[in-house]
Amino acid sequence: MTRAVFEERLFGFLKWVSVVFFVVVTAFPLLYMVSLSFKNVSELLVDPGRFLPSLDDVLSLDTYRTVLRPTAAGGQGFFRFIRNSALLAVVTVVVTTTLAVFSAYAAARLRFRGKRAISGGILLVYLFPAIVVAIPLFVLFTRFGLRNLYGLVVVYLAQTIPVALYMLRSHFQTIPASLEEAGLIDGLNRFGVIRRITLPLSAPAIAAVALYVFMIAWNEFLLAFLFVVDQPDLWTLPLGLQQLNSIEVPTTVLMAGSVIISVPVIVLFFVAERFLTEGLTAGGVKG
Repeated sequence: MTRAVFEERLFGFLKWVSVVFFVVVTAFPLLYMVSLSFKNVSELLVDPGRFLPSLDDVLSLDTYRTVLRPTAAGGQGFFRFIRNSALLAVVTVVVTTTLAVFSAYAAARLRFRGKRAISGGILLVYLFPAIVVAIPLFVLFTRFGLRNLYGLVVVYLAQTIPVALYMLRSHFQTIPASLEEAGLIDGLNRFGVIRRITLPLSAPAIAAVALYVFMIAWNEFLLAFLFVVDQPDLWTLPLGLQQLNSIEVPTTVLMAGSVIISVPVIVLFFVAERFLTEGLTAGGVKG
């Protein structure tokens, strides 16, 4: 056996060992959470180490009924929390993505005075931790009477637009300017170039940014806690889930709530992954 063959087999073996190790480390907590969400409390107390729930528990879905019924989580059902979080996340994704596309295109393609300073300043805003600006934002929005979902949308926009702009600007810079110049020569205006050339080529990057923004708005807890903790009708899913984390609520019910809040993100990730793969394999210029 030559040295090259030995190294190829050794590193090939180590690669698969690493893949299996990281898959187990990342997948086991998720699978165990799902398993606990189907278990009955009595079954968990009798045999805590049992991984798979019984068939009767899987078919009964008592833990999910407990979470979703109107009396769960301080009298507010999870359906209302889901509605509030979905509204916040969708509005934040649409507005952030729209503003970031045009802002990032201007930063990547257009020339204007103070361009580099403005781009750096926008990114600098994102470098401040949320806890630093949380209290000033709370005081400011309280004075203007915006401690509601509309105020949370504005705050989430301030959190997500800088990083979305930075990511899209970097992607727009990789698109050959010759493609856009050809569109301009063919009679398209600047908005036509963005709609017909830039956006189709940037679909994977835009999808990744939209997914990232959705995850921030869907899982955000600190600012939602400050703004609407005293308004149960406006609670989001992270706030509702926090109310289940107490000694009065069984762990299995808490795990059921965790599954409910995790499923939309997982589904969107797999949908976006397929879309990203198709977009990345599509060429911008036909040979």
